[in-house]
Amino acid sequence: MALPEETTESRVAVYIDFDNVVISRYDQVHGRETWRKDDARLATDKTRAKLEQARVDVGAILEYASSYGTIALSRAYADWSVPANAAYRNQLVDRAIDLTQLFNTSGTKNGADIRLAVDVIDDLFRLADITHVVIVGGDSDYIPLVQRCKRLGRVVVGIGIEGSTSSALVHALDEFASYDTLLSATDDDESAEKPATPDEPEPAAAPPVKVSPTAASRLLVRAVDLVQGGQDDEWANASRVKSQMKRLNPSFKEKDLGFPNFMEFVRSRSGQVEIREDGQQRYLRLRPEKPPKAKKA
Repeated sequence: MALPEETTESRVAVYIDFDNVVISRYDQVHGRETWRKDDARLATDKTRAKLEQARVDVGAILEYASSYGTIALSRAYADWSVPANAAYRNQLVDRAIDLTQLFNTSGTKNGADIRLAVDVIDDLFRLADITHVVIVGGDSDYIPLVQRCKRLGRVVVGIGIEGSTSSALVHALDEFASYDTLLSATDDDESAEKPATPDEPEPAAAPPVKVSPTAASRLLVRAVDLVQGGQDDEWANASRVKSQMKRLNPSFKEKDLGFPNFMEFVRSRSGQVEIREDGQQRYLRLRPEKPPKAKKA
């Protein structure tokens, strides 16, 4: 079934309860209540390796959020003076995420839910063109916020850590994605960033001016998959795929790779993507993977 052309561009607002995500991820990887027992917020020599094992991939979160439309604003809420959070600051700033400072008084939880909720409602009244709200965090305290956003006519998407996300919150949302499923889609991405440890300042790396041919191929496959929405047999409108590629990596330009237009670039990747023409419209879908050849006895 052909997908219709988008008549208007969806615009997405992303709100990350960063303390919640970092703590939940640590406990998911190392065991319930381990964050508190290890006092991992201090990022000492004892816990630094464990923090790295449980690092949060901010790129995977933003990539998924961009599948709903252009990210118009993004905010992360945490106590950025805490060493475990401070390791992410440069990475977040480089991705144009606004950092909201919250002072943690309990060592395990802060008031992010209240501040985040106030900011969301304020933004929705100020920015009428926001169509989707993405909330990253699993606290059931966000249920009233979700309900309010839906009454204001917005689509509300949640991203949470398995085992730490309220089932009631999941049912209140329009859509929910487990953080673990986002990681499985980006495990092969060579550009995934690692946060610096508190004792090792993160170098300021400028984004690449051009996308390499290999990276462009991965970008095309990822964009088609996102537009298909996990439905392998669906045909994705080519213009939507290109828009998605630009959201994932704004530096992508087919002319940098030697192609006069986008469809010529796609045709050069015919081993990965199928093309269907319908009048002036072009549709794409991923080619099914070939089954491995049976070994001769």
